[in-house]
Amino acid sequence: MKKYVAECIGTCVLVFLGCGTAMLVGCKPDAGSGYLCTALAFGLVIVGMAYCVGNISGCHINPAVSLGCLLAKRMDARDFAGYVIAQCIGALAGSALLALIFNLGGVVDQTGGYGTNGLDGVNGSAIAGLLVELILTFIFVLVILGVTSAKAGHGSFGGLIIGLTLVLIHIAGIGLTGASVNPARSFGPAVVAAVAGNSAGLKSLWVFIVGPLAGGALAACVYSWLEKEDK
Repeated sequence: MKKYVAECIGTCVLVFLGCGTAMLVGCKPDAGSGYLCTALAFGLVIVGMAYCVGNISGCHINPAVSLGCLLAKRMDARDFAGYVIAQCIGALAGSALLALIFNLGGVVDQTGGYGTNGLDGVNGSAIAGLLVELILTFIFVLVILGVTSAKAGHGSFGGLIIGLTLVLIHIAGIGLTGASVNPARSFGPAVVAAVAGNSAGLKSLWVFIVGPLAGGALAACVYSWLEKEDK
């Protein structure tokens, strides 16, 4: 149970700090420092949480990462289900806290939807959005599987490597889809925004669920093949 609680807390912190930063400073490509601050926020959260709950749950805080670990035979189906449920609850909690604070404080949400992902950067193309999310998540999960492999030997630097990779992925992807690479991170803000009266994010939510999960699954298959020793 503790590992599920750790995943819930980790995902809550990811959404609260990552999406919260985007809501405060904006994340449009022409926003300059706001764009980079948002990318850094998501990556730095991963670094912090990796060293905080990584020894308890592995710090997946992302269903796509958990799926990659499941297919790579690093966790069982029961834990996978528990992780995903905990991650989604954490994402909802993080988004709800942001909504409460921003509404009570009268703070302007620069994203217009609690950090909800969208397809504006790819002119509304769901296919382009799927490709972006699949490719970015493939890269992210491939790095995670490599860094956390028993053969890697990266030791205490693993969390830093993974966090910096997520920063780079956000720098490349924020202007396209908001760089979800995490179904739970997209689910929480979209649902809370819909409850608040803005259901636009729900229409494209499937892109940010299917794309990352497909990317995570592909990364697991590719890395398992790469890591397998030739006979």
